[in-house]
Amino acid sequence: MDLIKNIILVIISPRVGWEEINQATIPTGRVLGSAFYPLLALLAVSSFVPGLYDSTLTLSALLMNAITLFAAYFFTYFISSYLLGGFYPELVKTKGAQERLDDYILYNLILLVLLRIIHNVLPGDFTPVLFLMLYMPWMAYRGVANLGIKEEKSAKFVVIASCLLLLTPFAIELLLGLIIK
Repeated sequence: MDLIKNIILVIISPRVGWEEINQATIPTGRVLGSAFYPLLALLAVSSFVPGLYDSTLTLSALLMNAITLFAAYFFTYFISSYLLGGFYPELVKTKGAQERLDDYILYNLILLVLLRIIHNVLPGDFTPVLFLMLYMPWMAYRGVANLGIKEEKSAKFVVIASCLLLLTPFAIELLLGLIIK
């Protein structure tokens, strides 16, 4: 229950949510297993919904879209964790710092996956939902203080983290789309 509360709280009020996440000390493995992976499965299942109202979509196209979306967000977590840890090695030197960074990435990705699920189940190309993805950098900005980054480096970190988290899934989707076709 704490995990769901933390997800809702970090989305509604990022500053308070990030403070609560740091105090709750929920292990990253639990966030992955109880929230992120089930949401990825739901994302893949929601990829089949457009087939209900668009008869031009074939089952194979829907299946490829489900696989592509799942893979895009799955690999984004690992790529972002690796690259942010590499760009900012001071973040992962102390005990528990890698876990805080992974939590930071996961909670931001959870918002993006939730928005993508909503986008999948709505008929047509409902762009305001995708526009809401720009809320994620604000969430990321509010959580950077909990990572222990110096004030002068925080803006640069937020820009890099936001670009990685927003652009990596789309780049993976595009790449997989080119390979599959």
